[in-house]
Amino acid sequence: MRTDTDDSGTARAIAPPETEDRTARKILDAALEQFTLLGLRRSSVDDVAKRAGVSRVTVFRRFQSKDKLVEATLLRELGRFFEQLDAAVAALPTMEERVVEGFVVALRHTRAHPLFGGLLRLEPEIVLPYLTVQGGSSLSATAAYLTGHLRRAQQAEGRPDEDPRPVAELMVRVAVSFLLNPAGCIEMDDEDQARAFARRYLAPLLTA
Repeated sequence: MRTDTDDSGTARAIAPPETEDRTARKILDAALEQFTLLGLRRSSVDDVAKRAGVSRVTVFRRFQSKDKLVEATLLRELGRFFEQLDAAVAALPTMEERVVEGFVVALRHTRAHPLFGGLLRLEPEIVLPYLTVQGGSSLSATAAYLTGHLRRAQQAEGRPDEDPRPVAELMVRVAVSFLLNPAGCIEMDDEDQARAFARRYLAPLLTA
């Protein structure tokens, strides 16, 4: 049985940039630059407003709080990542192969991303809530993205028509856990080991 979700964060993350109004786009561009250069702790809404060339009130009208602004910035970068991930795995013929390679690409992209990677390295305690206890929108957006791919694979590959959301959420949570705490018996910096892990433990979830 399928049950679709209607998460506003998911919609914002997957929506193309053209759907944002010009001022919101300018604010998010400024926030991305500000947070990348100085991190979250040392950045204020006033800093973002000044960089965007708008008033503090204008920022709050669209994003209500600094937390909401950070969340919106992360979600927009997630949407861009989804496009890159699609391109990276598009030529692979099966969902198992796309899951394995997608896991490796996700780890690589996140570590190398100027904002995501920088925050994880320099301010892990600050970014942690946005990926865990306050990370509902980000986690939902990523799980919804993966759920859509799993559903299409069910149709294309003749898999049982079961709700793929639990599998998608489990895969996302596993990936996030390795990003937050990469130390362990598996060297996730080694792409061959990451690929072997995904092939052994994540791909079988598709038929669990």
